[in-house]
Amino acid sequence: MTFLRPTLLTLACLLASPGFADDLPSLGDASSAIVSPQQEHQLGRAWLALLRSQVAQLNDPQLKDYVESSVYRLVETSQVNDRRLEFILINSPQLNAFAAPGGIVGVNGGLFLNAQTEGEYASVLAHELAHLSQRHFARGVEAQQRMQVPMMAALLAGIVIAAAGAGDAGIAAIAGTQAAAIQEQRRFSRQNEQEADRIGILNLEKAGYDPRSMPTMFERLARQYRFDAKPPEFLLTHPVTESRIADTRNRAEQAKPGGVEDTMRYQLIRARVQLIYEETPGLGAKRFRAQLDENPKNDVARYGLALAQIKGGQLNEARENLKLLLAKSPNEIIYNLAQVDLDITNNRLPDAQTRVDRMLTQYPGNYPLNSVRVDLLLKQNRAPEAEKALENLLKSRPDDPDVWYMVAETRGLSGNIIGLHQARAEYFALVGDYRQAIQQLDFAKRKAGTNFPLSSRIDARQRELMEQERMIKDMMG
Repeated sequence: MTFLRPTLLTLACLLASPGFADDLPSLGDASSAIVSPQQEHQLGRAWLALLRSQVAQLNDPQLKDYVESSVYRLVETSQVNDRRLEFILINSPQLNAFAAPGGIVGVNGGLFLNAQTEGEYASVLAHELAHLSQRHFARGVEAQQRMQVPMMAALLAGIVIAAAGAGDAGIAAIAGTQAAAIQEQRRFSRQNEQEADRIGILNLEKAGYDPRSMPTMFERLARQYRFDAKPPEFLLTHPVTESRIADTRNRAEQAKPGGVEDTMRYQLIRARVQLIYEETPGLGAKRFRAQLDENPKNDVARYGLALAQIKGGQLNEARENLKLLLAKSPNEIIYNLAQVDLDITNNRLPDAQTRVDRMLTQYPGNYPLNSVRVDLLLKQNRAPEAEKALENLLKSRPDDPDVWYMVAETRGLSGNIIGLHQARAEYFALVGDYRQAIQQLDFAKRKAGTNFPLSSRIDARQRELMEQERMIKDMMG
């Protein structure tokens, strides 16, 4: 955190200068943000790169795919205008989620641990998207217009420090600046919270969920953390009061009955996350086995048990459990991916390849399936085919650092050294390390030698990255 804290605090202060604020366009509403959507987008991406470099992340393609698809489902019926979203999944069991300026959506693993149904999970994200659509992070009264950008920057700094576990000291450091103090006041604004609740409830209903999930989630969180000396970050920034619970309950009860409360897919993904935070696969297996003993028809518990058995080396037992699940739902992607995981672990690569190929005929664009296909090809020493598969994956996920990391590894294995350095450059740029990114392109240019068309393309990309780095340094002083 020694690098991150001063740079983002500096960013918060520098953006307050008249030279930066004078040319910011108004959106036509005196109480709305004076920051353009494009400026929000650029600041958000710069901040995301810094955050990626500072916090541990969950890189499970199935979890990423679930979060992205579920958020886009909510966004489709929301008031969010700029839908160029980027996601970060933070490896923390603490309850938290955020939607930050620039379309950055963050989810802690702890959200799945606390939200017992998909409706509850969706209610938290619908609330956060409402903050985003109403631009609460950049709104203020007309007399404070020049403070809107530093307020937003201070918010981003606050999320980074809290997400990276800096605790009270980090929050206190931010509160020491005038911009951050104003932001903290607005984050706790009762009016903003009520507005986000109201719009979030409407969004839940439009997206097909039961909006009653929001007060249900709030009620349980209030009970769960009532006597905690240090409640989770989400409850510090979104205090759950009795009046707030009553208001959301009253609004939600006015909706028509019949919305979705929960789905099997959410529960299966939740089981994956629960296993991540078990101390050992054995403890996870014990907990899921107890649930299965209580209800032998509990497919979620059987799935969780199978995953724990794979991790714990009990491959025959895992195979029997997955056989039962696949007999009931032979085309369920999640079960098939678990079977592929088992076959890879058991070194039955042809079986795994046959299953992946069959599933891809049904779901050709599925990210987790395509990701595991690359892994399989590499394990079979088919690096050129894996490289080609990754080129297709990049078309749909051009800004995913995990994909670029895989591309770099694969190009190295297939002997494409220039491509290896180019991929590493993209990876480092996405995680905020421009020095390394530019250095990798230097290596690529040396390898390109007298191939002038290729050298020119590499040189052009290097100039783009240097310009991005310069813009960020200018903002940070």
